[in-house]
Amino acid sequence: MWNALKKHHAEVAERRFIDLVDAHRANDFSAAAGDMRFDYAKTNIDATGRALLIDLLNEAGVAAKRDAMFAGIAINETEGRAVLHTALRNLDGGPVMVDGEDVMPGVLGTLDAMSDFSTSVRDGTFKGEGGQITDVVNIGIGGSDLGPAMAVKALAPYHDGPRCHFVSNVDPADIASVLRTCDPATTLVIVASKTFTTIETMTNARTAQAWMAGTVSDTGAQFAALSTAEDKTAAFGIASERVFGFEDWVGGRYSLWGPIGLSLMIAIGPDAFKAFLRGGQAMDVHFKSADWSENVPAMLAAVGIWHNQICGYTTRAVLPYDNNLMRLPAYLQQLEMESNGKGVDMAGVDLDVPSGPVVWGEPGTNGQHAFYQLIHQGTRVVPCEFLVAARGHEDDLHHQHQLLVANCLAQSEALMKGRTLGEAREKVADKFEGEELERQAKHRVFPGNRPSVTLAYPQLTPFVLGQIIALYEHRVFVEGVVLGINSYDQWGVELGKELATALQPVVEGTQGTDAKDGSTAALVGFLQTNGV
Repeated sequence: MWNALKKHHAEVAERRFIDLVDAHRANDFSAAAGDMRFDYAKTNIDATGRALLIDLLNEAGVAAKRDAMFAGIAINETEGRAVLHTALRNLDGGPVMVDGEDVMPGVLGTLDAMSDFSTSVRDGTFKGEGGQITDVVNIGIGGSDLGPAMAVKALAPYHDGPRCHFVSNVDPADIASVLRTCDPATTLVIVASKTFTTIETMTNARTAQAWMAGTVSDTGAQFAALSTAEDKTAAFGIASERVFGFEDWVGGRYSLWGPIGLSLMIAIGPDAFKAFLRGGQAMDVHFKSADWSENVPAMLAAVGIWHNQICGYTTRAVLPYDNNLMRLPAYLQQLEMESNGKGVDMAGVDLDVPSGPVVWGEPGTNGQHAFYQLIHQGTRVVPCEFLVAARGHEDDLHHQHQLLVANCLAQSEALMKGRTLGEAREKVADKFEGEELERQAKHRVFPGNRPSVTLAYPQLTPFVLGQIIALYEHRVFVEGVVLGINSYDQWGVELGKELATALQPVVEGTQGTDAKDGSTAALVGFLQTNGV
């Protein structure tokens, strides 16, 4: 099927896909999930290409693998684990079995415990030594930070709880900049580490503990933990009723739906958090039931495969025209690049097609004044993914939101249409003539024929955010199945962590650099000389 797709691409690669956009294409090349619309009409995918892509999904066994995931079968084969973040949002579903045991009572019990605790923080029943909690500091890294930090920002209009802050980097500047804005007597610290051993997280946790100890007599009373290591959390002084665990069938970058989302629940309240879960659940139901051609996650994945593996575009830009989604590109960097940035398939055989693309982006309209120059006129084609809401939350500034929407739609239109040399000449014919006219016109040519998709939704609510995140999770799943890789391990992060542990005594000067390569040894020497 790969060969058939590449052959078809070779046949259509030179055409202007603006010529495909007739009165029917917008409906024929879009899909809906609830009130969410996914438009991929501004790509070079035609009916034949879509049919071949759907054949590829069927040939790869995506449906069977999807059903196995939801059924609790251990599709994370390299680690022998089920992949069941979907169970965390299975509010209305039936039992979910893992090794013969229904995990839903435990999931719902943890959700209830989180709800009780967050309510007590929000209404002042749970207090700090100085009174009602005013600030929550979430300390985590990777999935224990990117998800909640993104979601708390995304749902800022729904905040009615304490202020939430996030610390992830072991760089002391990160935690110092957060703690200086908080009162230790009215701050709750959440330590998010499943094993309670993550070096960056635990280093920052001990720093926060020492900071709090200068004011608070019992620091453990103002800490909570998102961890399964109850012996370690107890040793840290955190009472068991403030420890919220999750199973090994929930990967870090997929964990926002459970205890890792505690900071979000405290910010927006249990009811809004459950609306967020219901949005994810609704996307799960859609993904399981919709035909591939109408299935938003499947078609988003198919478009990604077409652009990356078939067209050879090695990057994709995520461009939310929704400022509250400013952290979404960073969140998707981990979700997609840690999941599908692999070099071998399930059998350990080298891939013969490219794996996942480089994912990056910024919110519009900021990006327009930064990197859109390269997107429009650069020598590399960058497929773009626009996200936009029909309305914002600032009703008195609706006219400004309309300008935002106009910018979003204009950028996707410009990427598709471009500007010919003749059109460019007309733009500057009143200013230049002869060779200078030609030179100036060429600088104003836009190649166009650059693909984009648009995800549009009524408003960024907790429910819609749940839909968006689950959509991208399932997109990653589909692309991973088609590539034959395991999207749920992350061995690539291990080597650097191992070497960092070995390098720490070298940097501290308690071990020499003899065992290190010349470059590393020289850098250690330079940094020690200059203050490490």
